This record gives sequence, structure tokens and C-alpha cells, in this order.
Amino acid sequence: MMAEASMDVETRLRVCGLRPTRQRIALADLLFAKGDRHLTVEELHEEATSAGVPVSLATVYNTLHQFTEAGMIRVLAVESAKTYFDTNTSDHHHFFVEGRNEVLDIPINNLAIDNLPAPPEGMEIAHVDVIIRLREKKS
Repeated sequence: MMAEASMDVETRLRVCGLRPTRQRIALADLLFAKGDRHLTVEELHEEATSAGVPVSLATVYNTLHQFTEAGMIRVLAVESAKTYFDTNTSDHHHFFVEGRNEVLDIPINNLAIDNLPAPPEGMEIAHVDVIIRLREKKS
């Protein structure tokens, strides 16, 4: 099978079990064209509108959640008011820059997490998300 990064969007959608509709293809093209990134529903909707893709905010929301369920992207709950969607599904953590609402990747090898609690019976840990909040230094 081809590496995920080298697959065209239509093939990637099919491999993930999603029908490659016109809107899914257009949104996936916008989402993955710039490499690993973190976007909100509103930001992707704005990009789609600027690119001439006729799509509603609700469709962008639903499509991002379908991409998440299919394993194409990850949900990143940084703050209660905004949800970011991460195109990098590998194990890694994040910095969140307060005041700028910017999310930056931290490579997994730069952070070690030890002594995790045992999950309840019948459950397993899927992954651990660490978000380190940053702010500008006060002089």
C-alpha cells in the first residue's frame, strides 16, 4: 500500500472507508495541501470560501468529524470555545500559545510520560494528549 502522504486525496478517502464526494475531496485537498497543520472548523470554512468551494459551515463541521472517525485527523480540545483538528495523526504533543490561539507540535521524543494509571478493566489507553500552554513573557 502507498504511504499515506503520497496518496492522492480520493484514494486516501477510499482507504479510510469514506466515499470521495466532491465536497470531501475539496475539503481534504485544502486540509492536507499545506502539510501538518491545526485548523478550526471556522478557519477551514474561510479557506474553502476563499478558494471558491461552495460549502456551508455545517458541512465543514460534519466532514471534519467524519475525517476524525475515519482516522484521517485528530481532534484537539485546547480550550472549551474552540476545537482544533490536527492533520498529523502520529503520536505527538502540543504547545498552545494563549492570546494568539496558535497550536504548535512538540515531537513525541521531546517528552516522556511515566507512571500512567492503569485503565479500568476492559479498557486500554488509546493515546495521551499533552497540551503545554504558553504566553508572552511579562517584562
